Amino acid sequence: MSAVRLLVVWCPDWPVVAAGAVNGLSVDAPAVVVAANRVVSANAPARAEGVHRDMRRREAQGSCPDLDVFPDDPDRDARLFEPVVAAVEELAVGVEVVHPGLVAVPARGPSSYFTTEQAAAERLIDQVAARTGAECQIGIADGLFAATLAAHRGLLVAPGGSAEFLAPLSIRELRPSRAELVDLLRRLGIRTLGAFAALAPGDVASRFGADAEFAHRLARGLQERPPSRRRPPADLSVTHNPDPPIDRVDAAAFVARGLAERLHAGLAAHGLACTRLGIHAATANGEELSRVWRCAEPLTPSGIADRVRWQLDGWLRGTSRPSAGITLLRLEPEETVEGRALQLGLWQGGHDEQAERAARAMVHVQGLLGPDGVLTPVLGGGRGPADQVRLVPWGDERTPAAAPDQPWPGRLPAPSPATVPVRPLPAVVLDRDGAEVQVTGRFRLSGEPAGVAVGGGRPRRVVGWAGPWPADERWWDPAVARRRARLQVLLAEQSEEDSQDALLLVRENEKWSVEGIYD
Repeated sequence: MSAVRLLVVWCPDWPVVAAGAVNGLSVDAPAVVVAANRVVSANAPARAEGVHRDMRRREAQGSCPDLDVFPDDPDRDARLFEPVVAAVEELAVGVEVVHPGLVAVPARGPSSYFTTEQAAAERLIDQVAARTGAECQIGIADGLFAATLAAHRGLLVAPGGSAEFLAPLSIRELRPSRAELVDLLRRLGIRTLGAFAALAPGDVASRFGADAEFAHRLARGLQERPPSRRRPPADLSVTHNPDPPIDRVDAAAFVARGLAERLHAGLAAHGLACTRLGIHAATANGEELSRVWRCAEPLTPSGIADRVRWQLDGWLRGTSRPSAGITLLRLEPEETVEGRALQLGLWQGGHDEQAERAARAMVHVQGLLGPDGVLTPVLGGGRGPADQVRLVPWGDERTPAAAPDQPWPGRLPAPSPATVPVRPLPAVVLDRDGAEVQVTGRFRLSGEPAGVAVGGGRPRRVVGWAGPWPADERWWDPAVARRRARLQVLLAEQSEEDSQDALLLVRENEKWSVEGIYD
């Protein structure tokens, strides 16, 4: 089924634009917005100085000493974006906010009214500039994904031409929500959306899972979801009549959370998930307000609450704020999809509330301790256990230090140690005569291991050993060459209450050390 033709209005670098407007920043001053010490948005002057998204804050300031840095604030972005949405709504019906900085409307209405799509795009650009002073770009294509990428390039894609338009674009356009899938596809040699689209849908679903199947539809220029959506029954909407009326943002945030949980619970009871959310409000003076938020992914309770809070913040603190407090608030799931169509495999993660709460907690800890305060392991290739694991700050791209599927001569056989010390523990390996066991140039032991002393302690008797496993790495480059030999030993218990210990030892630069400890 072909996708609906959409007109997308995109305001570039909106988080920076909003932060600059609040702080009185000049439009030609380099600026970025950061979250967890990483750049999430940079304006054109900052990019001209080499600053880019995902760059560390310190690196960005090193590249551009005059850089203005602002914190990430979705509430601010949504509040200041409301006048842009209102300006678009004056000329087009069916406006849907995708996120602050991006709105979509069905292209048929504006193009019919203004005769052509080109005329409609030009009129909307002038409208937004005249009403708000904001710069924007227009993109028109079949489907939200293609229309958004077209807006990033200021293009109007011909009807039916979305697949052709998407084909040469990089597979990285599927990021940031699918970073792991993109990295996997790139390792498999799939570098463009066209190459991904050429794969058989059944093979994609069986090999990569449900979320990859959805991404595959996007790459083919099809409708975002299969045609199984249905408008939910009216009784799934939730309503709240606040008393006293809502006229403060903090009160709005409290109400938004409760309504979001009620709506999500009602949808879940029917096996549904919301992909388009209608937010409707009425004031004590009879004013009626409404807005629709679109989301390609299913909305969780926190996702619903965020959008309600952003919208109420925009209404209550915007330039066209209502004349009285809000006395009625209603949430309607404008469009739903069956829950089973959104389920992901365990290895892909999910959209559950616990996962989001954990992610927010991680970011909070990073804010207190710095980006290196929360690390996650990434398994990759290598010969030793320390080589195979890379610790990555939370939120960074989870790419291994070395490809795991490459041959690794001299790789340690399974099982791997349960514990790998951050710094290898010094050790001494002794033979039966009490002399230290050496490793020859041909990686042979000078004697049979009989005792091992760790960290300057007393030697413990060796009851079993295996190895050595040689690793002569990068011998062709003396600057980085390493010669190592690994040895597994089983040590006798020190007392009747102790158990035997199994260690992984490594010999490098004529010294032994403990590289791993087995359970």
